[in-house]
Amino acid sequence: MPSETYAVVMNPKSKRILAFAAATGAILLASCSTGPPRPPAKAERIMYQWHDDGGPGEVSISISLGEQIATVMRGGREIGWCFVATGKEGRATRPGSYNITEKIVDKHSNRYGWIENEYGEVTDDDASPGDALQPGERYMPAPMPYWMRLTSYGIGMHVGNIPQPGAPASHGCIRMPKEFVPTMFDKVKVGTPVKITY
Repeated sequence: MPSETYAVVMNPKSKRILAFAAATGAILLASCSTGPPRPPAKAERIMYQWHDDGGPGEVSISISLGEQIATVMRGGREIGWCFVATGKEGRATRPGSYNITEKIVDKHSNRYGWIENEYGEVTDDDASPGDALQPGERYMPAPMPYWMRLTSYGIGMHVGNIPQPGAPASHGCIRMPKEFVPTMFDKVKVGTPVKITY
């Protein structure tokens, strides 16, 4: 039976008949559709990868300001990477060699946030605690989940929005994808080295 099917498919006349039948079927199926055709799905950018082998060696992190990518190493072997959003112009993240000095799962900024009105609508998306408020407004400190402090002056790594992968966007901190950070947070410790370079 398989050989007969193969012979029919390979016959040029049968190929045309099959093509016509397929086209007719597609038209009939499309005409029975209950709505407009769906646009093709957009390809999603890969924001991170994690492939820790659990082998020997200490974890270290390097962050490229030029590429806006953090690479996580264990004993010299890459075990993961992610896009980051570092400080934008005027608030640039400083290159240098750092160590994680503090880890807090649920932290909020004491410097930056936003102001919202009584309906929860944001009236100022780049506010500080001392900014003037209109009646009914309140200041909301920016959440910084999975905080890993690098400096005494408030720079660290944490979950945050990366509006355009490859471009700086923060007030100086290193924002990382929310799906990636909890895994990395679990593997680093106070003292883990972090190198930030151009």
